[in-house]
Formats: sequence, C-alpha cells, structure tokens
Amino acid sequence: MKSKEGFGKVLGRLEREILEVLWARQEATGKAIFAEIKSTREIALTTVLTVLERLWKKGLVKKVKGDSVYVFRPAYTKEGFAREVSGTVLKGIFEISKSGACASFIDTLADTDPVELDRLTVLIENKKKELERKR
Repeated sequence: MKSKEGFGKVLGRLEREILEVLWARQEATGKAIFAEIKSTREIALTTVLTVLERLWKKGLVKKVKGDSVYVFRPAYTKEGFAREVSGTVLKGIFEISKSGACASFIDTLADTDPVELDRLTVLIENKKKELERKR
C-alpha cells in the first residue's frame, strides 16, 4: 500500500499547502496565498482560488468579505484539524475492530514517537478518572 505523509492522506497537496499558509499567517487573501505558493512551484492564481473555494465548501476555511476581496482564515487550528480528522478516522476503524485499531495505534506510536506513549498513559488515566466521576 502506498503511503503519503501526514495530512496528505486526507488533503490533496495544494489543499495542504494552502492550509499551511493560513495556519502560519492566520488569515490571507487568495492573492497572498498564491504569491507564497508560487515562490516554490509553478501555479496559476485561478487554481489557488478554486481550491480555496473547495476548502471553504468543505468547511476547512472561512471567508470574510474584505474591502475589495475575500480574506480567508483556517476554520480549525492545525492541532484542531488533526484531532477532528483522526477522531473521524478512528471511529470508522473502531467499527471494524476496536482491538486491532488500538493495537495498531500503540505500535505506530511506539515506532514513530515512543515518548508519546507516556503522554498517552497519562491521558488514559485522566479519562478513566473522569468517567469514574460521572458514574
């Protein structure tokens, strides 16, 4: 199975580049986003504007009418987007196999960032305590 890096599994390359610009700037016009992306690759302004519209329709960016052009903002922080996407994906995988999904998640986390296993342990313990208080 071919693998893309990070958000590339969820977003197309240009969608990801546009969101990266918006996450860094917090807001920008289509022309400003175009100028930044064009500095690293050949692309047309109309292409960037079309993808911005698609991201807006998907609810991933917000657009506000400025003086003469729209100003775009990310609808989620980068961390918020990652949480939203990973939560949706995990729910879908859990419908197939909770134990398989959990084991795969732990194995992948251990391979990519073993320090996060300690953080995960703390999160699990805190969630258990929270659930106990609700009972």
